[in-house]
Amino acid sequence: MLTREDILQAAEEVLRRYGPAKANVVDVARALNVSHGSVYRHFPSKAALREAVAERFLDSMSAPLEEIDDPKTWFDTLVATKRAKAAEDPELFATYVALAHESGDVIMRHVDHLIGQLSELVGDERTARALFDATARFHDPKHAAEWAQPGIDEAFDGVWELLAQAIARPASSAHSSAAR
Repeated sequence: MLTREDILQAAEEVLRRYGPAKANVVDVARALNVSHGSVYRHFPSKAALREAVAERFLDSMSAPLEEIDDPKTWFDTLVATKRAKAAEDPELFATYVALAHESGDVIMRHVDHLIGQLSELVGDERTARALFDATARFHDPKHAAEWAQPGIDEAFDGVWELLAQAIARPASSAHSSAAR
């Protein structure tokens, strides 16, 4: 019996083999030895299939963060997970990123999920979004080329130290310092 998971695994292999520009539903069906209609029973369109592949990939990025209860550890894990995926198979990582960008909704849901996780750790969504944005260089795939640069870990540690000081400071002292 053909499952959604079987199709997603085959789609990943087809994407790896042909790249996002040439991979199509017929190739996925061929890899599974089924008709393309069988794939369409699970995914109404090529776009829906590609979106599901991207979503699965992004879920694999956020899954290791689920049980973490410390913001620094959360960021360390996010950064390490994304770097590992990019280093393991740079072409496939680029393919996943391209697929995710085809569907802005997938990225928005992913970022909202990450912000939700982080909000639980730091106490509010505004702070979580600010931390996420301030550390984008270290986890946003558009900066992946920088992740292998010497000194990137030290740069993250420096940014984190500054951010940790800011979130540890009570809001009233932050306002009084700004007024000076």
